[in-house]
Amino acid sequence: MKLLRQLCIVVIICFVGSFLSTVFNLPIPGNVLGLIILLVCLCTGIVKLDKIDLISKFLLDHLAFFFLPAGVGLMASYGIIKNSWPILLIICFISTIIIMAVTSLVVTALKNKGAGSK
Repeated sequence: MKLLRQLCIVVIICFVGSFLSTVFNLPIPGNVLGLIILLVCLCTGIVKLDKIDLISKFLLDHLAFFFLPAGVGLMASYGIIKNSWPILLIICFISTIIIMAVTSLVVTALKNKGAGSK
């Protein structure tokens, strides 16, 4: 029952994000807005981490499963992308390097900030 309660909290926040994105015609997708709302709720203490820890672990443990629809979509669109796969591969490679570098810089900055506050 605890897992269901935690899932309800996450789903409600996701629906709020989708609702706000639709009602206010925002350029941000509803699920991304829901994640931002969840982050704000966690940072401000509106939602305590122990109220969503089990469902978060469950979702992270099964994250690969959620990429299956995207993979099937790519396979179904093979005819469209077969002529441009080299450029797509280059874009994926460069964007991965950029994401890794930015993540590294952010983690380093946060660790330095945490070490400086002690």
